Amino acid sequence: MQRTLINSIRVISRARPANTKTAQRGLRTFAPSMLAKATSPPSPLKMEEEEINDDPNSIKLEFKLEPLPRINEPIENKRARLLYQSRKRGILETDLILSRFAATYLKGFGEAELEEYDKFLDEYDWDIYYWVTGNPSSPVPERWQGSKILELVKAQVEASSKTEPVRMPEL
Repeated sequence: MQRTLINSIRVISRARPANTKTAQRGLRTFAPSMLAKATSPPSPLKMEEEEINDDPNSIKLEFKLEPLPRINEPIENKRARLLYQSRKRGILETDLILSRFAATYLKGFGEAELEEYDKFLDEYDWDIYYWVTGNPSSPVPERWQGSKILELVKAQVEASSKTEPVRMPEL
């Protein structure tokens, strides 16, 4: 199962029944307190609740899906999984960058580098894209500053953008 398929689900509820006619028409509306009680997440999900703009009628629930623990995963299985996760991210830009990176470097990575790359793939697609392309609106977080993996991806993006068109590597 690909752990990066769903990184976060955000639910914003602004609906409260204005009057009884709304409820009679069959529209489903929930008070924020009902919504919070109705969603008790299973163990890999973490739920955070906060009011939006100090408005008691607005609430934001954020569910964070934690990565699946893979204990004693064989290194060849890990390489194959990381190659697949690099190709199937969700946005084409990150797919192209990471699939080319994985095709170039994964075969030579040791256990520690594969583990770091695995954690790197847990980040959001747009964050990865902005970090490797040097977008100033999304600075690299402290946990990834000085990362060998991030530096290799950045170097490959810079080198390939000058020499060749970007294409998905063959399987």
